[in-house]
Amino acid sequence: MSKQIATGGTAPVSENNDLGPTMMGSEVLVACLEREDVDTIFAYPGGASMELHQALTKSSKIRTILPRHEQGGVFAAEGYARASGKAGVCMATSGPGATNLITGIADAFMDSIPVVAITGQVPQAMIGKGAFQETDVFGVTLPIVKHSFLVTDLKDLPRIVKEAFHIATSGRPGPVLIDIPKNIQQQRIQPVFPSEVNIRSYNTEKRAPDLPLNEIIGLIEKSEKPVLYVGGGIISSGASEELIKFAKTANIPVTSTIMGCGAFPETHPLSLKWLGMHGTAYANWAVAEADLLLAFGVRFDDRVTGKVDKFCEHGTIVHIDIDPSEINKNKPANLPIISDIGYALKRLNELLENQPLTADFSPWLEKIAAWKKKAPLKYKVTDEHLSSHHVKQHHKDTSEEIIIPQFVIECLYEMTKGEAIITTGVGQHQMWAGQYYKFDKPRQFLTSAGLGSMGFGYPAALGAKVACPDKQVIDIDGDGSFLMNVQELATAHIEHIGAKAIILNNQHLGMVMQWEDRFYQGNRGHTYLGDPEKPDAICPDYVKMSESFNVPSERVMYKSELRPALERMLAESGPYLLDVVVPYTEHVLPFIKAAGTIEDMIYE
Repeated sequence: MSKQIATGGTAPVSENNDLGPTMMGSEVLVACLEREDVDTIFAYPGGASMELHQALTKSSKIRTILPRHEQGGVFAAEGYARASGKAGVCMATSGPGATNLITGIADAFMDSIPVVAITGQVPQAMIGKGAFQETDVFGVTLPIVKHSFLVTDLKDLPRIVKEAFHIATSGRPGPVLIDIPKNIQQQRIQPVFPSEVNIRSYNTEKRAPDLPLNEIIGLIEKSEKPVLYVGGGIISSGASEELIKFAKTANIPVTSTIMGCGAFPETHPLSLKWLGMHGTAYANWAVAEADLLLAFGVRFDDRVTGKVDKFCEHGTIVHIDIDPSEINKNKPANLPIISDIGYALKRLNELLENQPLTADFSPWLEKIAAWKKKAPLKYKVTDEHLSSHHVKQHHKDTSEEIIIPQFVIECLYEMTKGEAIITTGVGQHQMWAGQYYKFDKPRQFLTSAGLGSMGFGYPAALGAKVACPDKQVIDIDGDGSFLMNVQELATAHIEHIGAKAIILNNQHLGMVMQWEDRFYQGNRGHTYLGDPEKPDAICPDYVKMSESFNVPSERVMYKSELRPALERMLAESGPYLLDVVVPYTEHVLPFIKAAGTIEDMIYE
């Protein structure tokens, strides 16, 4: 074996005895990606990245998937990362290609998703001179990346790539950008590949000492109404099993953020599902009345807290997070602990084995059970649905044939036995998917939670299906959201990616329309998506559009047709689009207005 030496104070490398033939910079990048076990890259070529694409054509280890828009590529990389836990990789050319990645990079940043985004850049001699397709993507993305690199010396590229993947996937995950000028791609070098990464001042080994963990156990013993409030950190750290063990041992009810869906099984009696603006009424009531809130791997997002000073107003708050910047940022904690949540939960479970809890939470759990009976998730057909629905134009003009959006998701849950990976766009359909599909496993519900990016659903489903080819992957989408990246149907067909899409089609921007109904007297501020001259037609016609991409599709308007259509969709091995016409008058409930409190909650 060759001797290991340090270079640049950052990473040990193999000593340069016989490095073999020279390689172009573009080939060095591909070799680096292969060494990081990258098996898929979502990449759209252009002038400043075509050298990289030429090198990728020679790789037998990396599958290059051509999205039909760079935003589709970065969302697909996110879907891959969210479903697999590995870093998702995407690539674009300089200028508009790079700027088209920005929404997805911001999305990954908000939801702490490991993505490595690679961009071609104009040659170094042209940087800063307004060259054709030049954009300072390094500067533009600074607020929305965990770290970024502009490669100025080809010798640094192997180290940079290794550091990028380490930074993206360790600690609190996030997106990392690598910007590579074209002249760097074209230079030749005998590369030296680092064997490991050691970045000074970047310490991801954050472990809670036993003292505050014992303090948590003491707080639980004194508590009468504890609640576990868990988030995406549980999933990122692979701590779901430890969470389940802890919750069962302590007999504490669990509510999650949308990012935490599946971290604790939602079919378990201790589950409150998720909380916040459209969370369950009983989760919101439980947190409002809790005397101890164990906030594990969460960031107290405004969609959860509402009016933040009223959130868990009378409870003692324990906050464990790996990112010190989240501690006391939105909500002050009585006991703040900086730690990897996986380690903290594992250690808590070990401590509880040696000192079992004596607290009895039976009265608290009985009260929560009563709340669950008082305000379950529910829906019904109303006269408004009949008047708003396209069914009135046809022969089956009966309430029995109306398809309520929530019913579609209930049927899907039943027919997939709760085993599918669900992606969504953003809007009402996203909330209904989170409410009515019961997530029992982590990495089952992939949604744009923090940024709320419309157009996320179908490209993310493609990435998830590539990562998990043996799973059913279904995008539950809205007609507004789906249209934003409809071009990825071409990717699904050409690449043989069997991701399905269900469009809950109400011809409106449903969530904005719901706010119009609640707060603007129903005045429509450009939220109708149909054709005003042909209000009875479905516009656009997704079935015709899907057929033009050679993707099988059908439209369902009547309840009696829904299950057979879902069966056909699920039986299809390739991609499939199911356009389900639903009434636009349905609102997502429960609903707490922005910056509201539990007193503002509408739940029926």
